[in-house]
Amino acid sequence: MPNTILPAQLVDLAEKVIIANRRAGRTVAVAESCTGGLVSAALTEIAGSSDVFEAGFITYSNDMKAELLKVSHDVLDTFGAVSIATAWAMAQGALKKSHAHIAVAITGIAGPGGGSEQKPVGTVVFARAERGGSPEKVVADMHHFEDNGRGGVRLQAALCALELLLPESPAP
Repeated sequence: MPNTILPAQLVDLAEKVIIANRRAGRTVAVAESCTGGLVSAALTEIAGSSDVFEAGFITYSNDMKAELLKVSHDVLDTFGAVSIATAWAMAQGALKKSHAHIAVAITGIAGPGGGSEQKPVGTVVFARAERGGSPEKVVADMHHFEDNGRGGVRLQAALCALELLLPESPAP
């Protein structure tokens, strides 16, 4: 286990992601909102991760989602920041702004406030996009994690995002 301030389970999974993608000859990018760079931090804890991890985009505000990742204002206004449409657009934007083979996006409500009846605290949406992938291979899903505090929601979300970066990754 490397010397790290991050939780061991996060770093262990990040190491598996780096090793598996290196073996598969793939590079990865992430577009993070509610995790605020936690996935990127975990990946870069691994020595030699630079040959796999290409870019991390932390787009916390809607304006930055639109400006940096080209998420349409129509999508943000119609579906909201925490939606499958927004997560999918973030993942596509990360692919377009990088040279990565695969991108995963994370957007959600970590709490303690900001939730609603339709989207309570712990609601997190993920999307995975592959360069040259067919539209039928879209992987996007909304999860409702236990509201075990802001840090707990963010950790659960980061772990899920890392799982999606594994080459043999099943749908969320």
